[in-house]
Amino acid sequence: MKPTSLSTLAATVVALAIPSAVIAQSADNAHAGHSAAATAPSNSSAMSDGEVRKVDREAKKITLRHGPITNLGMPPMTMVFQVDDATLLDQVKAGDKVKFRADKSGGAYVVKELQPAH
Repeated sequence: MKPTSLSTLAATVVALAIPSAVIAQSADNAHAGHSAAATAPSNSSAMSDGEVRKVDREAKKITLRHGPITNLGMPPMTMVFQVDDATLLDQVKAGDKVKFRADKSGGAYVVKELQPAH
């Protein structure tokens, strides 16, 4: 091999290794953040603000327009949540401002605590 070919090969190997290391570090950071959110303890400090858009007592579901849900790493949006305890739905109606706590359970987002906002 010529010396220039060897140096070109070495430069190529280094150029390919750097982005791979950066990608691997990014993946580790993303995974670490996801794990921390998934294993974060649920407590009342994780309450989020929302507005009730729809209540479906028969299906045990509530549609909420909500702000960020920090314990789930979720941005503001409108979405349907399940509820474990259907009696939570008896205290709200469409248009009510609420505070709630949601967790991910079995692949679904579930409201675990719901109360009128003050």
